[in-house]
Amino acid sequence: MSISSSLNAGIAGLSANSTKLASISDNIANSSTYGYKRVETDFHSMVISQSGGSYSAGGVRATTQRMIGESGPLVSTKNATDLAVRDGGMLPVAKFSDVNSGDNSQQMLLTTTGSFRPDANGYLTSESGLVLLGWPAAADGSIPNFPRDTPEGLEPVQLLVNEVTGEPTTQVDISLNLPASDTKSTSTGDVQSLSIEYFDNIGLSENISIEMTPTVPASGASNEWTMVLTDSASGGAVIGEYVLTFDVSRADGGMLASVSTVSGGAYDPATGSLIVNVAGGPIEINIGGPSLEGGLSQLSDTFAPISIQKDGFPVGNMVGVEVDANGMVQAFFDNGATRTIYQIPLVDLPNPNGMISLDNQTYMPTPDSGTYFMWDAGSGPTGEIVGFAREESATDVAGELTEMIRTQRAYSSNAKVIQTVDEMLQETTNIKR
Repeated sequence: MSISSSLNAGIAGLSANSTKLASISDNIANSSTYGYKRVETDFHSMVISQSGGSYSAGGVRATTQRMIGESGPLVSTKNATDLAVRDGGMLPVAKFSDVNSGDNSQQMLLTTTGSFRPDANGYLTSESGLVLLGWPAAADGSIPNFPRDTPEGLEPVQLLVNEVTGEPTTQVDISLNLPASDTKSTSTGDVQSLSIEYFDNIGLSENISIEMTPTVPASGASNEWTMVLTDSASGGAVIGEYVLTFDVSRADGGMLASVSTVSGGAYDPATGSLIVNVAGGPIEINIGGPSLEGGLSQLSDTFAPISIQKDGFPVGNMVGVEVDANGMVQAFFDNGATRTIYQIPLVDLPNPNGMISLDNQTYMPTPDSGTYFMWDAGSGPTGEIVGFAREESATDVAGELTEMIRTQRAYSSNAKVIQTVDEMLQETTNIKR
C-alpha cells in the first residue's frame, strides 16, 4: 500500500540524512587536519512505481565519496622537510612499520602533504608513522633511469646526518693579467708566481704552483711567457710546461694568441683548456684563448690575479637538507658542498577519487583510480613540491555548517512523515471501533 511505502520512504530519508550528517561531522572534526580531503554525500531517488495505478514511494539512498582530487590551501612552516604539493600530483610514502620490517616489501601509499623529520635511523618520517619514498641518486648526483609505472626502485629517504663528504678538484678556471712590460728587452725578467689550492681524492689540501717566466729579447718585446706547473702532491714535480704568446694587434691586443706544449697535456684552443695530471688524477685548467672571454691576458705593467674558480671541496659534515620544486633532495655540508641524494617523484592517476582512503590522509591506488605514473615534479600534469609548507584541510567550515542545518531540517521532516503515517494508521485502526 502507498501508506506503507510512505513509512519506508520516511525511514530511508532518516537513514540517508544520518549518513550525510556523519560525513558533515567527519569534515568538521577534521577542519584543522593537514591534508584532509572532505567527504561528499549525494542522495539518489529510488523509483518503485513506474506504471499507472496506486503510487508507491521508493524513498532515497545515500552514497559517499571522498574528494581526493580537491586541494586545500598551503600554509608556510619553519621545517625544510615539511612538504606539500601544489597544482597536481601526490607524494609516495610507506608505513614506518613496513619499512622497519627489513624485508623491503613496503606498500606504496600516496599523500599530498606531510611533516617529515629524520628518525633515529635517519629516515624522513612523519609523526603519524609515514616514511617518504624516493629514488636514490648515483654518486655523481644523477638519478638513474628507474621504472615510472611501478614502485620498484623507490626507497625510504634516509639521511646520514653524521655523514662526512669531500669532493676532489677536477677543474680550475684562471683569470689573470701578466705585465706586458716584462717581455721588453729592458726588463729584468722577474718570474711571476701563483699558487692554486686543490683538493685530492681523500679531501686533503694540495697546491699547483705556477711560475710565469717572461722571454726577454735582445731588442723590442717578445710578448712571450713560459708557464711551468708543479704539483705539491708529487713532490714538486713538473706536471706541465707551456709557451704562451700574446697578441699585439689593435683588435686583439693583450689576448692570448697561441700556446705551445712543451710537456703535459695538450692545449685545446677551442675551449682554452689544458689537462695536467696531479698525483690523484687529471685536472682541467682553463687559461682562455683567442676570442674567448676570461683567462690570461697581457696588458700594461701589472701582474694581477683576477679570479680563480675551481670545483671540489674539503671534507665536511651534513648540516641541512631541502627538497626543491623538482623533487630533488639536496644535502648541504659545512664545507659549502651541495649534493643531490634522492629525487621525490609525483604520482598522477586518471581518477584520484577512485583510490581507497586510509588513515593519516593516505590513499591506495585501485583499479578504479586507473594506472598511475611517476613524473618528475613540475613536468607533465604534475605541479611542484613545496618545502617549508603544509596543505591545510579542504573542509569549508561555513559550508559544512550550512549543510548541517539543511540536513537537520530534512531529518526532522522525514521524522514528521513517519509521525504522520503513524497517526493515519491509528485512524485506520480506530475505524473498527
